[in-house]
Amino acid sequence: MPETSAPRPAATTRRIPIAIGAVLIGAAIGFAGVYGFGGLKRGSGGDSACAGAVDLARKIGPLAYGEVAALTMATSPLRLPDLAFEDAEGKPRKLSDWRGKTVLVNLWATWCVPCRKEMPALDSLQTKLGGKDFEVVAINIDTRDPEKPKKFLKEANLTKLAYFTDVKAKVFQDLKGIGKALGMPTSILVDGQGCEIANLAGPAEWASDDAIKLIKAATQPAKAGF
Repeated sequence: MPETSAPRPAATTRRIPIAIGAVLIGAAIGFAGVYGFGGLKRGSGGDSACAGAVDLARKIGPLAYGEVAALTMATSPLRLPDLAFEDAEGKPRKLSDWRGKTVLVNLWATWCVPCRKEMPALDSLQTKLGGKDFEVVAINIDTRDPEKPKKFLKEANLTKLAYFTDVKAKVFQDLKGIGKALGMPTSILVDGQGCEIANLAGPAEWASDDAIKLIKAATQPAKAGF
């Protein structure tokens, strides 16, 4: 009777280090992809070009009080993903379309009660400061009835905010992926290079004197005395 070959422990033992090595290599690649090691850079952070935004955040930090005391100022350089969404005509837009301008990115939805309460203040902020240096980019993420948010803005007479939408809510997931969207509403103050200056989880009275002073300082630091 022919002999049956028995398993070879030695061969199995040799394969274990190889498998472990493959796992470690894969983990290293993934780590590099997230943190930018070895030239593999995720487009959402660790960008040295954003050091200026961190410096600005530090300088205007003392202005984050009163109605905007909940703002979290940036402490490490972070370039936001190039968020993709649509305008009122259904044309594709990206955050990079506002390159060179300070932007307050706000994510909102009609099912979010604090969002609805916050919208008049955002509309007022756009009225007061919107222009060549600053803009409120409020992105609606209702995923069901696309007409509902438009109707809300019209009935509330919020006419200064441009309408932007992402019916797949991918902008929320993109920001959540870098730890900048924990709930609704979410707001991020972004400099002209697409870098985070500050972020806020929750609503704020954006039309208040406190908010106006801080955003003016962020938009025109030289004129604000920084």
